[in-house]
Amino acid sequence: MPKILVCSDGSNYSLEACQYAAWLAKLTQASVTILYVSPVRNYEIPAIADLSGSLGIQPYEDLVSQMQTIEAHKARFIREHSLKPFSDLDAKSTLNFVHETGIVIDVIERYAKSADLVIVGKRGENADFAKLHLGSMLERVVRAVHCPCLVTARSYRPIKRIALAYDGGASCQKALQYLAHHSELNAIELHVLTVSENGKEDVAAGRLAEAETALKAVDITASYQLLSGLVVSALSDYVQEAQIDLLVAGAYGHSRIRELLIGSTTTELLRNCRIPVLCFR
Repeated sequence: MPKILVCSDGSNYSLEACQYAAWLAKLTQASVTILYVSPVRNYEIPAIADLSGSLGIQPYEDLVSQMQTIEAHKARFIREHSLKPFSDLDAKSTLNFVHETGIVIDVIERYAKSADLVIVGKRGENADFAKLHLGSMLERVVRAVHCPCLVTARSYRPIKRIALAYDGGASCQKALQYLAHHSELNAIELHVLTVSENGKEDVAAGRLAEAETALKAVDITASYQLLSGLVVSALSDYVQEAQIDLLVAGAYGHSRIRELLIGSTTTELLRNCRIPVLCFR
């Protein structure tokens, strides 16, 4: 049974991530773990701030205890709202909510080792105050996990059209094979995109032909589009015009399509596209 890990911080983005997890769980009968991590540094701040020692050990312990109580209340709130999208989950699937305290990325990485897919919102708790910034944990999560990572948008919408940004690299090959071997996705309209950079249309056309051969071998019909211009604007414009609901892309590599949070291309793509992006390493 596939295993999905959802990283939650209680923000609107992470609650919408649960909507996508519920959709996938119903589609694939996957088991889902929703993980909320209370940062251990939250309990260290009072000790750092009390440089004069005026508080003393007893008031400090009381303060930490109160903070832990608040975190427990927050975790219960997140659990209640995170589980709502799963109310009609198939009986064959399992659903767990886990609350841990620790170094956030270390806990996520530990749970991700046994997951087949990690889902994370592209922004976090401070999204309303930092509208142009991606979530502070997003880059670290995508770098740390070795399974596909679904970066979700602010608002959930049903997945009716999928676009694969394909450049022929290793990570894009993984994405292509993922789509080819998940028969439950075959009923969804698929678009395969590549971008011709520096006028090398023959190279781009060869990539599309490669993808078409691989998909036809497993009887998958798709629309193939050779785009030109700047990668971010070309892909973003197509996603909007074709009403794409999910963009699939490689997360790492040397070409501009595969850059993620190392260079600027995919960072801008995540900012500009108001749809989920499924990243493969």
